[in-house]
Amino acid sequence: MNAPEIRPGQSIELLKELHILTRDGKMNQDSRRKLKQVYHLYHFIEPLLQEVRAAHGDVSLVDHGAGKSYLGFILHDLFFKDQPGASRIFGIETRQELVEKSRALAQRLGFSGMEFLNLSVAESIATDKLPATIDIVTALHACNTATDDAIRFGLHKKARFMVLVPCCQAEVASVLNRNKGKSLGKNALTEIWRHPLHTREFGSQITNVLRCLQLEAHGYQVSVTELVGWEHSMKNELIIARYQNLPRRRPSERLQQVLENLGLEELGERFFAPTPAAPSAEQAGEKSAG
Repeated sequence: MNAPEIRPGQSIELLKELHILTRDGKMNQDSRRKLKQVYHLYHFIEPLLQEVRAAHGDVSLVDHGAGKSYLGFILHDLFFKDQPGASRIFGIETRQELVEKSRALAQRLGFSGMEFLNLSVAESIATDKLPATIDIVTALHACNTATDDAIRFGLHKKARFMVLVPCCQAEVASVLNRNKGKSLGKNALTEIWRHPLHTREFGSQITNVLRCLQLEAHGYQVSVTELVGWEHSMKNELIIARYQNLPRRRPSERLQQVLENLGLEELGERFFAPTPAAPSAEQAGEKSAG
């Protein structure tokens, strides 16, 4: 087998089905790069899977905006297929034809721990086909606002972990561009996005900053890193969020300040923070007495 990079126990048949290996079991340079990328991503996800398994046995993972479910199949092959009990991967995708193809491939390979659902974001939150809570939510190259949809889903499902590789963040850049005339001249920092190229790049970066603040505002500990092997892509940022029930006030305030300072208030619903709890009668009494 001319593929020393393949991990022990990896299904050769799966790699052929995913077109990482040719029918005679060989890899070209592009296939090696793809395999290196997905293995590097698995390097970050595997410890989270192990932590959940150690805590309560069964693991539930939702791949939101799954596409062809490339990531889900690799995760099942490397981890889930050896798990006893009811551990499952759910692939959520809005394109019915991709859902059907993934179902057929899972059946062909005997991957019984995978389910594929043709659902919108709202449907995925409300459906009874998914557990009330989810351990891990992933979103790999979910384009534009699809990453935010995955975050919204993860927050509703009280996900223990979220693993996000954002893609094509165009919405914030479009708002910056639309409001450019009103912003220029008011603050020297608006020079950061005066030119169209800078608007696009800054819009992409600030989108992920807002996502991190939003997650922190909901009690998550967030880390951001670069994926090895993805250096020549704008899609190489990895956001990992771990629910820790952390203090929410400061990131909530910072989130609102960034939206206001950049003229992005209209995106407040997308980058929503928790509604502050009303003070108790006892707290209100103490405040008035002071």
